[in-house]
Amino acid sequence: MLGWFYRLMPHEERFFDMFERHAHCLIAGSLSLREMLDGGVRVKEICAKITDQEHEADLVTHEVLQAIRRTFITPFDRGDIRGLINSMDDAIDQMNKTAKAVMLFDVAEFEAPMRELGNLIVKATALVGQAIPLLRSMRTNAPRLNVITEEIVRIEEQSDQVHLNGLKGLLQGPARGDAMAYIRGAEIYDHLEKVSDRLEDVANRISGLVIEHL
Repeated sequence: MLGWFYRLMPHEERFFDMFERHAHCLIAGSLSLREMLDGGVRVKEICAKITDQEHEADLVTHEVLQAIRRTFITPFDRGDIRGLINSMDDAIDQMNKTAKAVMLFDVAEFEAPMRELGNLIVKATALVGQAIPLLRSMRTNAPRLNVITEEIVRIEEQSDQVHLNGLKGLLQGPARGDAMAYIRGAEIYDHLEKVSDRLEDVANRISGLVIEHL
């Protein structure tokens, strides 16, 4: 009975616009993170860029949370909107925590598995970027969304293995006989692996939305 009213609501579509803006921040943050892992003299500069990108994403998140309170009819459940945007924000927050750890330990050289984790993070955020616009028509796009979210989960599983291999490599190489080298390396590996975990959380949120709207 309220279908006609729902269609006339002027601001309902803005949630999807904001999700897409946040996804762009997420992708940009992952590209900066991967660039940081190349090491060199620009590490501090790139870390600062990640912080700026995380701040931009925070602004979008705040905008979404404010819009929830001001909008009478939302595209889907308000709790699901909060859950999705917060999971996306947690992912870029974790990227920023990685950059902060790098700054804290003053690291400018990174192990090959760290760069591999960075590559996996870039792939996962690109998939999130593909998925978010498809939420505008969840029923129509459900098959593609399921494929995307399953791929993000597989990437997270790959990340777990790379993380483990990286820790083993530390013990067998740079950290052999140097406890501080292990602490530094393990901290960075842990943060990178958590980025993948948070991106899996985003995938699970999307998957849950698709199930609810089938």
